[in-house]
Amino acid sequence: MEIKRDHYLNKLIRHKKNGMVKIITGVRRSGKSYLLSKLFREHLLQSGVQDDHIIFLALDDYGNKSLRDPDALYRFVKDRITDEADYYILLDEIQLAEDFESVINGFMHIPNADIYITGSNSKFLSSDIITEFRGRGDEIRVYPLNFSEFYSVYGGDFDRAWLMYCNYGGMPLCLTMETPADKAKYLTDLFETTYLADIINRNNLRGNTEIGELTNVLASCIGSLTNPSKLSNTFNTMKKAGISANTVSSYIDYLQDAFLIEKAVRYDIKGKMYINTPAKYYFVDMGLRNARLSFRQQEYNHIMENVIYNELRLRGYSVDVGVVESFAKENGHTLRKSLEVDFVVNLGNRRYYIQSTYNIPDEGKMKQEQASLLSINDAFRKIIIVNQPIMSGYNENGILMLSVKDFLLSPETAINY
Repeated sequence: MEIKRDHYLNKLIRHKKNGMVKIITGVRRSGKSYLLSKLFREHLLQSGVQDDHIIFLALDDYGNKSLRDPDALYRFVKDRITDEADYYILLDEIQLAEDFESVINGFMHIPNADIYITGSNSKFLSSDIITEFRGRGDEIRVYPLNFSEFYSVYGGDFDRAWLMYCNYGGMPLCLTMETPADKAKYLTDLFETTYLADIINRNNLRGNTEIGELTNVLASCIGSLTNPSKLSNTFNTMKKAGISANTVSSYIDYLQDAFLIEKAVRYDIKGKMYINTPAKYYFVDMGLRNARLSFRQQEYNHIMENVIYNELRLRGYSVDVGVVESFAKENGHTLRKSLEVDFVVNLGNRRYYIQSTYNIPDEGKMKQEQASLLSINDAFRKIIIVNQPIMSGYNENGILMLSVKDFLLSPETAINY
């Protein structure tokens, strides 16, 4: 089974020979190695690049263990560059090489070398990349399969595919498993023995109990505003154990650095300023999130919101949580309310305000969902995404109504309707 990842492949193609090292990052097992070793390598060959001008090394292959020595790795690659034509250096799991930062910096001095690297474990996280390759690194973030990629392989009835995706997410290997029990076990084990183990080893934590329990608390409150103090209080109440807000904040940073969660901060739309706390946290994959809760807490309105957040991030948007003040008359008094906009979405000079709702059964619910959007007095597009088979289009208030199906499966036209 071949899963097309054209979004990332095209990005790699556009960034060829840009003078920077292409750094492919993302949560482990999300398909980074497959993207580089198969999809991109095949593109190079089909583009006329000679096989001996593609230097590919999988450093997690035991046969390449000797090349984890930095001097041996540098010599191996340098000895294969024998003419002035372009060479493509593809290094998979580069973090296994000792002092890999210096080796990559050495390769960058080779004028006809174009460098691509992947790394996924605790020695190759976002904060390291930002620090080491500032100004010279071109980071390409890879997410687990989005729904469009998932559906291209799963196929069949949309509603069933959507339900499976909301439950088991888009980790590529999980898609190949047939039974729900196999999927659940894979995701549960992956989180416990790979992700948390990496975080514990990297940050010299004493065990996995506290950070594991905090991860569960975060998983249970996706789509809800929170902060380290609130999470600390929730944790201490539920577990009858003390964990400080500062410790919670550090653990959240570890989970973000491992690409497992992302933070969406609040933005005051009328005041045009950010509000540091509270914020929302979203999981990079629904299957991983659900595995932390033993697939019991299935709140599909929040799950859908998380899926939309991930899709927007994959498309390159920055995503904030909006807040807008509204004034209304009640019993002769003027009341001020703070209304939430699920997503304030920006890319360049484009902005969208998006509400996510699982369904709109009546006029009351429609009024509720529109209230915050109608309180915004600018001309940027306002959108409601709903999990119902509706005809996409503008309503009488100028709000674009989109079905989640159109939004997820028509990325080029859905928002730009």
